[in-house]
Amino acid sequence: MWADIDLDAFASNMGQIRARVGPGVAVMLVVKADAYGHGAVAIGHCALRHGASALGVGSSAEALELRRSGIRAPILVLGTIVDDEATACIVHDVHVALHSADRCQMLEDLAARLGLVAKVHLKIDTGMGRLGVLPERALPLLEQIRASRHMRLCGVMTHVSSPFGADDDVTLEQMARFRSVIDEARARNLLSGWVHAANSACVFTGLEPMFDAVRPGISAYGVLPGEIPGARDLEPVMSLRSQIVFLKDLAEGSPVGYSGTWRASRSTRIATLPIGYNDGVPWRLGNKGSVLVRGERAPIVGRVSMDYTTIDVGHIPGVTVGDRVTLFGRDGAEQITLEEIAEHAGTIPYEIACSVGRRVERIFRGGFDVMTPQVRASTALPPLPADHTQQNLARA
Repeated sequence: MWADIDLDAFASNMGQIRARVGPGVAVMLVVKADAYGHGAVAIGHCALRHGASALGVGSSAEALELRRSGIRAPILVLGTIVDDEATACIVHDVHVALHSADRCQMLEDLAARLGLVAKVHLKIDTGMGRLGVLPERALPLLEQIRASRHMRLCGVMTHVSSPFGADDDVTLEQMARFRSVIDEARARNLLSGWVHAANSACVFTGLEPMFDAVRPGISAYGVLPGEIPGARDLEPVMSLRSQIVFLKDLAEGSPVGYSGTWRASRSTRIATLPIGYNDGVPWRLGNKGSVLVRGERAPIVGRVSMDYTTIDVGHIPGVTVGDRVTLFGRDGAEQITLEEIAEHAGTIPYEIACSVGRRVERIFRGGFDVMTPQVRASTALPPLPADHTQQNLARA
């Protein structure tokens, strides 16, 4: 089993994003969750060659993996970090999202002990209700950062909650709150770095203003939520493949899979695939979904198990062991999309892409100077100095 990652399609999608935001707006590509399952190292390098100026991740571990691969562009941890991760972030020049006064003071004190500068982006909660400071608490924090010798404000941001971008009044209400803070901060000369808010949906629905930078994610991988304009201009980047490892002829009435939830309505041929829900095939596709074999659809029959999926190929002539099977992607004139699978599984395309497991090898096609998966383990970050460990800091 393997996943084909089409870097040429990815580059085309990056071009669509750049065309929509214009030349004066930077692109921070979101590559969290291993670039939504696509492989963050290769995607990160490709993105920086095709219009991205920075990368956004979900954790410090993801940021450090990108640093190990040789990426020196700005990397922002969009979520939060625990105290034990702060030293590595500061030492390895990873930008950190700031969500509270307590975290602000901790980072300032730590950076002072290290003799370095913590690079931060203040996150303002304008309606998401998760991380970030409330608008009325933002200006005092910006004043604290400006007064600090060991913190540098590299951005101010917010998180849009609606999947429909500027087409949703909720987004416009959030932007009104955000702009109110930004305007006051600018009047007090408290801003530096990028102001950024727009996600994929906002980019493709023409949110105004785009501010200094945008943070697209899923659109770069060829997916847009809902019926957003521009979805048809994007190209799917990932295809999930497997092979037939076993064929069995079954008589009418024969059961297949756990609990025998499917029984043959006729004499037919069942193919077994060595891929299951551990690898990205949703359990809920049992008796619902389909795959592509020799350019034709074959229904998934029986329950999807951890390691195997069974399909009915009795209607497809000439099927043999070793035939390629497409779980999602294109085979000839037929195509199965992430959106189709998500609908059958009762979820969203994001989850399908992110759930493609670690046993699935990523094969990167197209692009140039692509970082191979082996890069992940081949380059080590410089070790933290002995006197910069959390243990020694605790003694200070």
